[in-house]
Amino acid sequence: MPLPWRERVRQLGPGLVLAAAGIGAGDVVVASVTGIRFGTTLLWAVVCTAALKFVLTEALARWQLATGETVVRAWATRLPRWVAAGFAVYLVFWTFMVGASLSSACGLAGASLFPGLPVPVWGAIHAAVAALLVAANRYAVFQKMMKALIALMALCVLGCAVLAAPAWGDVLRGLFVPQVPANGGGAQVLALLGGIGGSLTVICYGYWMRAAGWRGAEKLAEVRGDVRLAYVFTGLFGISLVVIAAGVHAAAASGPRIALEIADRLAGVGGPAARWIFLVGFWGTVFTAMLGVWQGVPQVFVDLITAWRGVPMGSAPAAERRISLAALGFLAFPPLVLLWFKQPVAVVVAFSIVGAFFMPFLSVTLLYLNNRRAWVGALANGWRGNVALALCLAVFAVVCGSEVAAAWAR
Repeated sequence: MPLPWRERVRQLGPGLVLAAAGIGAGDVVVASVTGIRFGTTLLWAVVCTAALKFVLTEALARWQLATGETVVRAWATRLPRWVAAGFAVYLVFWTFMVGASLSSACGLAGASLFPGLPVPVWGAIHAAVAALLVAANRYAVFQKMMKALIALMALCVLGCAVLAAPAWGDVLRGLFVPQVPANGGGAQVLALLGGIGGSLTVICYGYWMRAAGWRGAEKLAEVRGDVRLAYVFTGLFGISLVVIAAGVHAAAASGPRIALEIADRLAGVGGPAARWIFLVGFWGTVFTAMLGVWQGVPQVFVDLITAWRGVPMGSAPAAERRISLAALGFLAFPPLVLLWFKQPVAVVVAFSIVGAFFMPFLSVTLLYLNNRRAWVGALANGWRGNVALALCLAVFAVVCGSEVAAAWAR
């Protein structure tokens, strides 16, 4: 018997949390630059990005439903030891840099709404509050907070898109007629493919599935629907940001400050209220991403360390809690030093290069793991799954090469 729509909405959770955690300041920047430079011409690329991320997330969720273990634990226990060691190095570096990036973006959002304090102070306040909220609340409470913030950011950004939209015919053409403009269009397509929908946050979905009690092959249809919702939301959000930037004709600012430029231009379209609505939406976007990362990434550390030690997940809750809190502290506080001393160019370049390899790595390991029928049984890849994952690998390998070349040039 089909569930009533209210019950369906109540049960939604892991997918929405995934979407919120994966949409951060980087997505705002990439989508906004796209709208400023190319209008609505590249909206089709946002849709393709969401579709590719759906393929990867569905594959890792299918692995977990079939085996009962996360893809992180599979890297540590079913692949050569150097795979987990290399991922551990990447994880520590990524965690430090993403902590600085999210704190900086939240500081900028806070300072734009309440200018009394400087960006670093607002960043530190957001990092501390997010850490306290995550440490003090179980997943069910965390999920409710995320749903409220997601509703806020969606209403603000989608509303601004309607307010600032260019001709709807151009929007539809950009969605359904793929074009790659000259003078940088190809590079911007690659930026969209690599910059919308998160990277490492994708693997956090496995922990939110587990918290929701989704286990076993019989949950596959429900999980697919949930992941589909996540990337429909991601796609709509990315499209809205492109449409807003295209509609207000903002000048390209650097980094997350582009959001402030767009907010100022929106004031000319819809008055001061439109500026505040967009800034509230921007704040909701980056703070929701911070909460999602603060909640999900410590679980990756716990999983990796316990798997490395050969300890079954959940068998030592006190030790797991200590690891989780230590990872949360590392995520929230040491990176704040970069807010005061800025990010050294060498560190940013290294982060860009290292980070570019994650999506191809995830694609190739899922291709291997999900084709081992002795491990995944009936949930193994069919030919469609293999083609889709091979396409992900090819696309993200090209994106990786582009990002590495661009970082090296900087």
